[in-house]
Amino acid sequence: MNFNSWQYLVFFPVIFILYYAVTAKNRRHSNRISQIILLAASFFFYACWNPAYLFLILLSVLVTWVSGLVMEGKTQRQKRLVLTFSLIINLGILFFFKYYNFFAATFGGLTPFQMPAFNVLLPVGISFYTFQALGYSIDVYRGTVKTERDFINYALFVTFFPQLVAGPIERTANLLPQFKVNHRFDYERVTSGLKLAAWGMFKKVAVADKAAVYVNAVYGDPASYPAASLLLATFFFAVQIYCDFSGYSDIAIGCARALGFDLMRNFRSPYFARSITDFWRRWHISLTTWLTDYLYIPLGGSRKGFGRQCINILIVFTVSGLWHGAAWHFVAWGILCGAFQIAERCVQRYGNKFVNTYRFSAEHKQKNNAVALFQILITFVFVCFAWVFFRANSVFDAFVVFRKLVSLPFELAQYAAQLPQNGIIGTVRLMFQLGAEVANPIAGFGITALAFSWASIIVLGVVEVLTRKTDGTIQIMKAPLIARWALYYGLILVIVSGFSQTSVQFIYFTF
Repeated sequence: MNFNSWQYLVFFPVIFILYYAVTAKNRRHSNRISQIILLAASFFFYACWNPAYLFLILLSVLVTWVSGLVMEGKTQRQKRLVLTFSLIINLGILFFFKYYNFFAATFGGLTPFQMPAFNVLLPVGISFYTFQALGYSIDVYRGTVKTERDFINYALFVTFFPQLVAGPIERTANLLPQFKVNHRFDYERVTSGLKLAAWGMFKKVAVADKAAVYVNAVYGDPASYPAASLLLATFFFAVQIYCDFSGYSDIAIGCARALGFDLMRNFRSPYFARSITDFWRRWHISLTTWLTDYLYIPLGGSRKGFGRQCINILIVFTVSGLWHGAAWHFVAWGILCGAFQIAERCVQRYGNKFVNTYRFSAEHKQKNNAVALFQILITFVFVCFAWVFFRANSVFDAFVVFRKLVSLPFELAQYAAQLPQNGIIGTVRLMFQLGAEVANPIAGFGITALAFSWASIIVLGVVEVLTRKTDGTIQIMKAPLIARWALYYGLILVIVSGFSQTSVQFIYFTF
């Protein structure tokens, strides 16, 4: 069941009403009943994709819950054995369903031995709930959280439907205790959550899905499109993946907030980052912090010298690439992101000597808006460069994109020379392959769609600027009544128009 579907627009209000109908009654067992309602809703939500795969998530829940119980009161060595068992079972399931065929094909290509392939469907959200469940096992092993004895409470922690399929990847200490509280209806929380969910739906339906039409066509056959089209498609993909994933996070956080629960923030205006390191503090925060706490720091982090730190960074980002998908272009994307971080740290490490030698004022540079804007643009360019590998269907296709982009200046010169003959509209059509008269017209995407996409991106950018440091829902409440309701009706109109088409699956559902 997609968030951006009519089914969910029926499902969530039903659960909302049932949940608060129970919590409103101050009875002895009201919290237990509300937990069962949410757990049943979560199982139903997940079963809408494939009921057969419910046993996988139940197995993950059972293994990590029992492991936590067994670790209680044991020695550190015994705990380590139990944790190893939990890791093997959970990561083994993840490996078989997501990575086995990839490694089998790679092994078969490098050796004369052929491993059998299995035609299995990738369970939706398996990477997310596996990491969340393993986070609990590791926390219990470390002693940072107490063992959860209540199975229903723990099962709800792993399967809570707003964030089950695509995060945020929640931490035990933050989310698990919230299920033990009887949440009463709170008008401010509910309206704030619904507004955030509506904004997330706008990102998905009005921005991401519209950009996806162009991106999918161009990246589906990059060799057939001019450099200008590839450049626009790369920019549109940067917008698409941000709006698609942060839109899901906003809907998840908003729906959870409306039910009384606080999920962690997953994005913090990442395209306003002034460095690659800063970008990864703002992008998919739940995964970044998970990998930092459970992989980077155990590997030694930055405690064992600069060289070891660089190796650890490369390992973490390679794992991040594989986490996103079982394909070499995802691995290449992860390695490239790690290499960017290492290069940036090298510049910071050795560049500081240059700054100190020539007495440049770092404080002055921080206050310089022109410098800040330049840093943001350069960071965005590097991020988009890496996104090419992420979006391309293969490493080969990624290099096709780069090879064609090299010819962009010459291509633009040709378009400029033809401008008097073709006019502005005609030149735009040729550059971006819009309309029936061009060589490779993009179905369902013309000048009007291009204008709508840019208008949506501008609206998105303005909102991002205004809400970088404050909660957008709070700012909306400060606006005049007429302006607020005009905004609400505008959002509803755009979202409903998007719902009239077939719902487009969220990108991160495949991870």
